Amino acid sequence: MNAKLTELANRRAVLVARAATQRAVLAQAYAPWRGPLAIVDQGLVAVRYIRNHPALLVGVVALVAVLRPKRVARWLQRGWVTWGAVLAVKRGLSGL
Repeated sequence: MNAKLTELANRRAVLVARAATQRAVLAQAYAPWRGPLAIVDQGLVAVRYIRNHPALLVGVVALVAVLRPKRVARWLQRGWVTWGAVLAVKRGLSGL
């Protein structure tokens, strides 16, 4: 029984060392993505905030519409085109 425990302890030590090496390699591979993923994370936080406070978004849009109607029309057009492109890509990916 003692030999089996020693074998298990050795196996565990090898697995722990392997896991540490894999974590280090993964951290190194992840390093270039840390900045862009942090920006994406901040964007998601902003989207969640706006989703939870829709009156704020409506107020900002109304203010901008009053101050710059031509700009708002241009941005609405761009947003509509972008929305259509996103839906097209989404439909294309769901067909895969």
